[in-house]
Amino acid sequence: MTTTFAVRPGSSRRLAGTGTLLRFALRRDRLMMPVWIAVNALMVLSMPNTLESLYGTPAERADLIRQMGTNSSLRAMVGPVFDDSLGALTAWRVGVYAGALAAVMSLLVVVRHTRDEEESGRQELVASGMVGRRASLTAALLAAAVANGVLALLLTAGLAGQGTTGALALGLGIAGVGMVFATMAAIVAQLTESARLARGLTAAVLGAAFVLRAAGDSATDDGSSVLTWLSPLGWLENLRPYADERWWVLALLAGAALLQGAVAYGLAGRRDIGMSFLPTRPGPASGRLGSAGALAWRLQRGSVLGWSIGFLLAGVVYGGMTEGAADLVGDNENARRIFERMGGRSGLTDTFLASMTGMLGLVAALYIVASVLRLHGEETSGRAEPVLANAVGRLRWAAGHLVIAFGGSALIMLLAGLGLAAGYGKETGPILGACLVQLPAVWVIGGVAVLLHGVLPRAAVAAWGVAGAALLIGWVGPALDLPQAVLDISPFGHLPKLPGGSMEWGPVVVLTGLAVVLVAAGLAGLRRRDMTT
Repeated sequence: MTTTFAVRPGSSRRLAGTGTLLRFALRRDRLMMPVWIAVNALMVLSMPNTLESLYGTPAERADLIRQMGTNSSLRAMVGPVFDDSLGALTAWRVGVYAGALAAVMSLLVVVRHTRDEEESGRQELVASGMVGRRASLTAALLAAAVANGVLALLLTAGLAGQGTTGALALGLGIAGVGMVFATMAAIVAQLTESARLARGLTAAVLGAAFVLRAAGDSATDDGSSVLTWLSPLGWLENLRPYADERWWVLALLAGAALLQGAVAYGLAGRRDIGMSFLPTRPGPASGRLGSAGALAWRLQRGSVLGWSIGFLLAGVVYGGMTEGAADLVGDNENARRIFERMGGRSGLTDTFLASMTGMLGLVAALYIVASVLRLHGEETSGRAEPVLANAVGRLRWAAGHLVIAFGGSALIMLLAGLGLAAGYGKETGPILGACLVQLPAVWVIGGVAVLLHGVLPRAAVAAWGVAGAALLIGWVGPALDLPQAVLDISPFGHLPKLPGGSMEWGPVVVLTGLAVVLVAAGLAGLRRRDMTT
């Protein structure tokens, strides 16, 4: 369908209404943006104190740099170290991950306010008023810029005590990576007809960027590999905050963002609303779609495949670095204590494996929230209504997606265990058990998402906050030496620490039962309430 805009051609007219749309976007994201920003900022700002407790003397820091220079598997995970100051160690330890989180936040914001709006039909209504042709895209990019700008300000202010120049470089670098992927998402949103596909493709590019950086860093100890320079995350690393900053690297990030933004604007001006340059191939559909479950599988199979591959590869990488991590910790009692709080008081190798399986479980919670909230997306976009108008009940419709959400989480954790065992080269059974024991906590997070969607659909997005809080507590809590009562807020804090620890069935049974109760309550609410649009 071709939409007629109620504005005349002209550069200013094409942006008419941008301010109003920006305010609306910020209002819609008033929960999501602060959560993403807070999680990212807290992760970075907690590192200096943690690293000071781990490597408090020049000798310990010199030993760390020496070990990183010879340990290619750990460099692949976190990158090379360029200086022994606390600021430089903070940039080394969390810089790449903070950049990746900023990228995910940015691509979600841009796709939500561009392709999501078109797919739901709301953009067509907006465009029928006094709104410019490129106003929506501009507002989406400005919303991402606001989020990244606030993140940069928080990081710069919070790390200023370690050195203002380095703090500014790290803050701008992380925000720059976010804007590179924001403009990349803007391009992909013009190319595809589906918001889900736009998010998936942009996330795949981010994954490729991480792999390129990891491959490059494993080959060299100074970030000079060509593969590292092919990745925006590698650019952030080579900005070298707190280590004779290379300010010209910021020009690469800014140039890439501006170039991609220009491409996105050019594409936006050459298509109709709702259309794309890579249209979905028309039917007939292959395979059977004779049930709600089959439809749910067709909608989510790409996501399941992507997460499965990612967890398998992550398992292989973490398994391969197990021995190297043990060497890195060595006689450092503070580092050993943190790993023990994450993975239990067994041998160091088992403790490291337990902490890695715990981290994979925390990330699996993000998968289950995304998969459960696909129900919310189908409902609010109006696509669920035609399905429910047939001989398909609400519970049957929801069950198709929930089977994929909860069963898919079991699949990706199983594949992560297989990858860990393959990378480590032994103890397949205990490692698989350690991965699968994370599932009750993952399912509790999924149950919360089901409950919110069923009872408070307008607050369903808060499930991301629950998953983010669990991730923050599990990742940063042990390093900050938070009280056990705080760690126990997360369902992951109650799980047995495997491998190496003793299997305790009580918490596993209780968490599984809690997940069942949450899902049942959510489905009961879904059955009784009106459908939202």
